[in-house]
Amino acid sequence: MNLIGNPAGKALWFIESHFHEELSLDDIASCGCVSRFHLSRAFEAATGFAVMRYVRARRLTEAARRLARGAPDILAVAVDAGYGSHEAFTRAFREQFGLTPEALRAQGHLDNLALMEPIKMDESLLAHLEPPRFVDGKPLLVAGSSERYHCESSSGIPAQWQRFNAIFGKIPGQVGRVAYGVCYNADDSGNFDYLCGVEVADFSGLPDELSRVRIGTQRYAVFTHSEHISTIRRTWNTIWNKWLPESGHAPADAPNFERYSEQFNPVTGMGGVEIWLPLRN
Repeated sequence: MNLIGNPAGKALWFIESHFHEELSLDDIASCGCVSRFHLSRAFEAATGFAVMRYVRARRLTEAARRLARGAPDILAVAVDAGYGSHEAFTRAFREQFGLTPEALRAQGHLDNLALMEPIKMDESLLAHLEPPRFVDGKPLLVAGSSERYHCESSSGIPAQWQRFNAIFGKIPGQVGRVAYGVCYNADDSGNFDYLCGVEVADFSGLPDELSRVRIGTQRYAVFTHSEHISTIRRTWNTIWNKWLPESGHAPADAPNFERYSEQFNPVTGMGGVEIWLPLRN
C-alpha cells in the first residue's frame, strides 16, 4: 500500500513512532495533512478503532510488558504511559485489562491479557473504485430506528436492519421505497449514531419510538457499491484512505449515508447501493 496518500497508514506510522511522547488527535492528523474529522473517519474505516483509543491501548500494552517483567516503580511506568497519577493509571489499566498494575506485576506474565499489538494496515482497498458523480443534495427528512455504536462494536448493524425491515413501508408519511443508513453524531472517540430509515414528508405524526434526522442542503460525492453488502466497509475504506486524499476535496462534518434503492435485494445482499459522502463547498 502506498502510504503517501493514505491518512490511516500515515497515522499508524506516526503513532508507532511517537506514542511514548505526548500526542493529541491534532498532532496525528497534522502528520497526514488532513483534518481531525477526516483522520477519525479514515482511521476507523481502515482499522475498526478510534484513533486515541488505539493510542491509549498501545501505551497500556507497553506498560503491561514492563510490569510483567517486574518494573519496580509503578508510578514511573504510569508517567511514561501518559498518566499523571497512580490512581488514573490504575483506573485505565483495569478498564483495559481487567486487573490492576500491581496484580499483573505479581503474576509476572501476560498470558491472560488481550494486548493491543501494532496494527498492520489492511491492504484490501478496492483495486478499482468507480469515479463518483457529484450531486447537490436537497434537504432530506429521515425517520426510522437509531442505535449508538462504537467503531469497534458496530457488528450489530445488520441485526438493526433486520428489525427495521419489520416496519419498512409502515412509517407515517413515508416517501418512496428507498432506505437510508445514516451515520451521524460521530465523535473523536469513535462513537456514532446509525439510523436505518426512510424519507418522510414531515416529522409530525411519527410515533415517539422512531428517531429523526434532518439533513440539510449538501454537496455530495456519490459512489456505487457494486460488491456484496458485507464488504461495504472495504468501499468506505477506499473512499476515505485513497480517493479522498487524491481528489483534492475535503469532507464536510455532516451526516453521510448509504442509499438502498428498490434494486437492492435484502436476501442476496446485492444491487442498488450508493454511498453519499458530504463535501465541503
